[in-house]
Amino acid sequence: QVQLVESGGGLVQAGGSLRLSCAASGSIFSINDMGWYRQAPGKQRELVASITSGGSTNYADSVKGRFTISRDNAKNTVYLQMSSLKPEDTAVYYCNVEVLSWLLLKLRVNEYWGQGTQVTVSS
Repeated sequence: QVQLVESGGGLVQAGGSLRLSCAASGSIFSINDMGWYRQAPGKQRELVASITSGGSTNYADSVKGRFTISRDNAKNTVYLQMSSLKPEDTAVYYCNVEVLSWLLLKLRVNEYWGQGTQVTVSS
């Protein structure tokens, strides 16, 4: 089993910055893609940013140039540095991790979600 622990959310004024962290622990052989999603009230969950094991990144158009995703493979942790925050960035942010684990003598891929952390940007 794998556990994800998120931290770093909070309340910030428009134009401010926040840094989210998500640490994975447990039965981990290796981690493939890591990413951040968000869900605002009344809206569907959407991809914010993702990063491959090799470090390639992908961003939603709405956050390009403002958010930066990074990862520390030694710590099994993914980060989201958010700058120039806007009220429309207000949402619950979830990390998502694709983990390879040994199970019954085979490597298996499973996807895990963090518990979510609230980000509120005031105007």
